Amino acid sequence: MPLKETMVPEELSSTNVTAGGEHLDLRAAALEPFDGIDEEKLSKLARIVRGLAFTAVDSANSGHPGGSSSKTEMALALLASGIFRFDATRPKHPGRDRVVWSAGHCSPLFHALLSLVYECVRRRTPEQCASLRETITYPEDLPAFRRLNGPSGHIESEYPLADACTGSSGHGIPAGLGLAVLHRSCGLSTRVFVFAGDAETEEGMTYEARNLASNLGIGNFVVALDYNTYGIDGSISEAMPAPYLAHWAAFGWNIVEVDGHNLRELAHAYRKAAAGFANGRPTVIICHTVKGRYYGKLEGTADSHGTPLGHADYVQLMQNLGFDVSAEDGSGRKNIESILAALSSDDIDFLIGRLDAARAALSSEPQLVEEMKIALGDRPMADYRSITRPDVLPPELVFKEGDKVPTRKATEAWFAWAMKQSGFFYVGAGDLAKSILTGKAEQVYGLMSRDNRLGRGIRFGIAEQNMAMMSVTMAGDCLPGGFRPMTAFASYGVFSVIMANAVRMALISNEVNPDSRGFFILLAAHDGPETGEDGPTHHGLFWMSLYSAYPGIKVYKPLDANEAVEMLFHAAGRGEPVAFSVVRPPVPVFRRGDGVPPAIEAVNGAYVFKQYSNNGKRKLPIVVCGGQVMANVLAALPDFESDADIKIVAATSPELFEELRRRDPQKAEAILADSERAEALAFHNGWKGFLYPFLLSADYEKRAYGMDRFLRSGRPAELYAWVGFDPAGIRAKIAARLRR
Repeated sequence: MPLKETMVPEELSSTNVTAGGEHLDLRAAALEPFDGIDEEKLSKLARIVRGLAFTAVDSANSGHPGGSSSKTEMALALLASGIFRFDATRPKHPGRDRVVWSAGHCSPLFHALLSLVYECVRRRTPEQCASLRETITYPEDLPAFRRLNGPSGHIESEYPLADACTGSSGHGIPAGLGLAVLHRSCGLSTRVFVFAGDAETEEGMTYEARNLASNLGIGNFVVALDYNTYGIDGSISEAMPAPYLAHWAAFGWNIVEVDGHNLRELAHAYRKAAAGFANGRPTVIICHTVKGRYYGKLEGTADSHGTPLGHADYVQLMQNLGFDVSAEDGSGRKNIESILAALSSDDIDFLIGRLDAARAALSSEPQLVEEMKIALGDRPMADYRSITRPDVLPPELVFKEGDKVPTRKATEAWFAWAMKQSGFFYVGAGDLAKSILTGKAEQVYGLMSRDNRLGRGIRFGIAEQNMAMMSVTMAGDCLPGGFRPMTAFASYGVFSVIMANAVRMALISNEVNPDSRGFFILLAAHDGPETGEDGPTHHGLFWMSLYSAYPGIKVYKPLDANEAVEMLFHAAGRGEPVAFSVVRPPVPVFRRGDGVPPAIEAVNGAYVFKQYSNNGKRKLPIVVCGGQVMANVLAALPDFESDADIKIVAATSPELFEELRRRDPQKAEAILADSERAEALAFHNGWKGFLYPFLLSADYEKRAYGMDRFLRSGRPAELYAWVGFDPAGIRAKIAARLRR
């Protein structure tokens, strides 16, 4: 739908700033109002949203009121702007504009806004709310804010108007960039809006994202930045001495400055950002705001960030906002009703009208699929779920037994092959493509650039955090037609821990939002001590301990190139994220047959590489992980033929083997019997704890209790009870053991 042009007075035309971006200052400009945007009603809705947000914080006696209040007009203006594409009755419509709350702590505002939207929808068309599958917040939910099964303490992707789980400062800007890159590279006009705080610019990965976004010319990427000048500890000037705008201008971003509480200026800014500047660069809207706006004595202070006012102060500020709330503590539900009493039928009609405009801006899904087909040309309109192992592997995916081949050669070949099977596969490395060998896949459709928008290789540079956050967020999106992207991003195993928090955020999103479960491959290259000459700074010995602990991702460590190919097919078939180990130096491609199973057995997590010879000697099972380790064990074996009967178990993924034990205990027992565990030796070219699951007693999982899954928002006592770690739960576990 064509947009009404933002009418900027001639004297306020944008000026060019360093590095090619434009600068437009709309503060106090004589701007025309937009048809359909009743600023008086929108201001009233902002007052109601603040009342709901402050009541949620008061009910929880915790939360983040400061940034929530300073961003209130920013969020409402986007929703009402007329350029934002969103269907409240189908909030995850694949043609919607994406929203990322990089300031994920602003959940009081987020849930207050959602509750207002869906209260209005419910009053007009209750049947549409009844059919919603997504997690919705209603006003009556707000008193349970930050409680178990209540509205989340930080913003999560299962909700409408949220397309990433956020809360770790700075992560949302790379996440939003990933979505903007994804959609542009598929020929779509989707815009991505990020709500961010000014202190986030201190975070290193936002530097990486700002750099790449400008370099690639991602013009569909808009950051609405709350410039209230405060972080948690104090003024951002204490950490960022340079003029603030320089942190964006230096990268060549377009900059639009507005009063962040002026709805007209905000609407013009959003329309200008949506229409784009001639330079095709990303835009940041610098919203000059007051932190903790209207939040009583904490207004305009850093303390408003995460400090709730006492209940008496809350009552006073609510009265100042025009709401007659109860002085009795614990009256959240009653206070919500008092706030909603201010919501008139005309107010509801106005907001529904703006939501109708947002829905009208959407294109139909078939139309969007057709746009992708035209853009992608003869590329396969298929995603990773269509990638299946051929009955006969193509020659480039078969490695000659007896040769020595680095397993990174296998991922190089598989990535390049898979790139030709799917139009939605993306590959990149942290300035290590020549070393890790991702370049062949990157060149199938070329590196993404201003001139090659449809490239599938991404040159991230030395920017592992941004690379990871972009990649995992891209993988978690669902494109029109239901197509699911797959991403592979690579660094050395020893450096993969730099990317761990981005991976954790994605795994949380997979857990809370299974409809958008993403599949990605974290390629942990140069594993083990094989980078020996580089010294301990480069030895990949311990990285797998972290990813083994995370729920929702598994570590795969194939012994040789043929196993690597089989395990990649297995990973794509499962659609579960993996941290995939490969090595730099040549390692043997093991000969199969004569008792050595085919390489595909690696997908079970373990298999018998050499069975007992039954020579009457003492039996000794040995568990081996790592191709070079296996070669060394085989070389040492002849020295013990007269003293022992040795069985060798090849371990490729302890987590997959634990799954096999649950799924097919008979097969798992044949690989490593429970009775063998006490005698087994284990060799791994890294952290020895990686193989503990092969050595611990068979019932260790039934005797070990922990918090080994992602929890939910809630008070500590609620969470301890939920996972059975309260006194009653612990009592039950002890009693059950004593009854055995």
